[in-house]
Amino acid sequence: MSLKVIVEERGEWTVLRVSGELDLMTSPGVRQRVHDAVADGRRNLVLDLSQVLFCDSSGVGVLIASRRLMRSCAGRLRLILPAQGAVEGSHVNRVLAALGVRRLFDCYPDLDAATDDAASPLSA
Repeated sequence: MSLKVIVEERGEWTVLRVSGELDLMTSPGVRQRVHDAVADGRRNLVLDLSQVLFCDSSGVGVLIASRRLMRSCAGRLRLILPAQGAVEGSHVNRVLAALGVRRLFDCYPDLDAATDDAASPLSA
């Protein structure tokens, strides 16, 4: 399966809608999209992972590197992960939790919550 990334703007937020498998072959494309957004001056980034069906360690590495990059430029990174038990995307949530890195990210259930500054992130 391939990976697809659609970029859209939502107010002050740049949203990368990622779908497919986030693995060794496809994760460099996501990394490049994040770098491109930062190079374009975007400092508020949402990675919508609700349609990611598989994520390996290289995908997790891209998420951690994206977090580090956004923090280094005083930016914000938010992840969209569906609630536990959802069919699409729950794999990413389980992988992040199993590796003990889920708590590093501000995660939201959907795009509306992720782009609302008044919304609170999901608990880890």
